Amino acid sequence: MAILELVRIVIEIIKMASVRKASAYSKKKPVVNTRKSKMQQKSFIKTIPPQKIVKFNMGDYQGFENGNYKFKLALNTGENVQIRDLALEAIRQSLNKDMTIAFQKNFFLRCNVYPHNILRNNRIFSGGSKGERIQSGMKHSFGSSEGRAATVKKRKPVFSIYFNEEKNVSKVRDFLKKVKPKIPGRSIISFERFEWDSNN
Repeated sequence: MAILELVRIVIEIIKMASVRKASAYSKKKPVVNTRKSKMQQKSFIKTIPPQKIVKFNMGDYQGFENGNYKFKLALNTGENVQIRDLALEAIRQSLNKDMTIAFQKNFFLRCNVYPHNILRNNRIFSGGSKGERIQSGMKHSFGSSEGRAATVKKRKPVFSIYFNEEKNVSKVRDFLKKVKPKIPGRSIISFERFEWDSNN
């Protein structure tokens, strides 16, 4: 039983370490042939990993639809990047927690991107001699799917926050600055004020 438990722990450690660092994908040009087909023979991807983002709309959605919020701060990308769903979920959790503590339910938070692109990894066994590899040359170099990412163009908003009162702008801006390191490459925080027509 002790040996089986040790094997299980080793397998879990390997799974945890199997996720490649973000720089392997973030600024690379997305590969467009990661498609899924109903016909298995035409599928490049046999299994699509589930996306990790739990919610895309948080807070007072009805108030947002009714135009109750006058201020908007958005976190935009400063260059063309790929952002993992793991990073998007980490940003979502941090922003949602900070906004809920500060404003209760008097805000609206939206994730504007969706992780469509499937990331692949062609794993190579590093130990042993050079001939002992997991891959079999370029014939099967496509690799296996290991996650998903959103392909985001330059200056596209990743997250948008809607709220009221101008005194809260600096507070919300600090929340966005807190999560900027989680996005690969440069990022920009933009501000927008809405002027609603009083006759409507």
